[in-house]
Amino acid sequence: MSYVETINHLRRSFREGRTRSLEFRISQLEALSKFLEENRSQIMECLKKDLNKPPFEVEISELSLLKSEINLALNNLSSWMKDEYVSKNMATSLDSAFIRKDPFGVVLVMAPWNYPINLSLIPLVGAIAAGNCVVLKPSEISQNTEKLLADSLPRYLDKDCFAVVCAGVDDTTRLLENKFDYIFLTGNPHVGRIIMTAAAKHLTPVTLELGGKNPCYVLDECDLKNAARRIAWARFFNAGQTCLAPDYILCSDNIKEKLLSALQTTIHEFYGEDPKHSPDLGRIISDRHFKRVSALLTCGKIVTGGQTDESEKYIAPTILVDVKESDPVMQEEIFGPILPVFTVSGFDEAINFINDREKPLAAYIFSSNSQDIVAWASITASSALTRFLITVPVSCAVMDVKN
Repeated sequence: MSYVETINHLRRSFREGRTRSLEFRISQLEALSKFLEENRSQIMECLKKDLNKPPFEVEISELSLLKSEINLALNNLSSWMKDEYVSKNMATSLDSAFIRKDPFGVVLVMAPWNYPINLSLIPLVGAIAAGNCVVLKPSEISQNTEKLLADSLPRYLDKDCFAVVCAGVDDTTRLLENKFDYIFLTGNPHVGRIIMTAAAKHLTPVTLELGGKNPCYVLDECDLKNAARRIAWARFFNAGQTCLAPDYILCSDNIKEKLLSALQTTIHEFYGEDPKHSPDLGRIISDRHFKRVSALLTCGKIVTGGQTDESEKYIAPTILVDVKESDPVMQEEIFGPILPVFTVSGFDEAINFINDREKPLAAYIFSSNSQDIVAWASITASSALTRFLITVPVSCAVMDVKN
């Protein structure tokens, strides 16, 4: 079936009202949960082949988050679907004013390769819960997971309302020539621009979840051991191929050497004497990405790490210093296990350093001073903000991540 035929088939199902009832939405969410349960071992195997993902990483970053999202939707779907009555003004004083939650129609979900189960199916959960038909396009780069989704998922979901398509760059271009009622993309800014251009032709609304260079500011008055553990865990999880990972560190000269030492100790603690043989470290997704990330190792000076093995697409957890702002490693999202460290004179220079660049997806701060946290939140420009207050009790606005 061609793309046009597939989309038209789904649109007919949507117009017939197939996806609108509470019972249908529940049945499809339960079927998706069943897919996860019955294909758990295959999912683990595919993610091992694609990214060498350890079972622990698969569980917490792919399966557990997805199961939680499904349960959230199942537990709240009935209330989500109800009309929301709102206050009236003069123009609507004689009317009944309410918001009705109508589905968009046929939705395109385009998923990335770095979390190919999570970021394919969590948007699908939302689309199902909202009563849409869906075309799901997994990433062709994580090819084993793509094949699993294409072969197995249609056996669980209603084929008249949901389709999985496999498409490379050229086929995706043709897919985007079709009219969708909504497009959801997780990816990078380059692809985001392509999607927005294609969507604009049909005035299709879009949601773009894009990466960026996420700053991490470590202040003098914090617990450096805790900071190093949390930064290293976030940076090297999934071999650094996470859009929310810290992309560079800012700190003062006063603590630079202590922080570098703490990071080196942490890497050794997490991944052993030779991280290449650690069962807890993933691999780069493809040869092309391996070459791109490896080339960034020429920037600055390597403090620890730097080893590579092209045959395994392995890059060791690496810390860089003496990096120039003009170096390639600072011109793009790294998306690999490399972490540059810069020094700044103080809070104001750190803020200026961050705000002089494109808005990041997330911004991180480590401090023992609650006033620093408040100032950081009010001045930095980011799509999301994670604040770590390591020693001072704080309000629920601050996320305190344990060791």
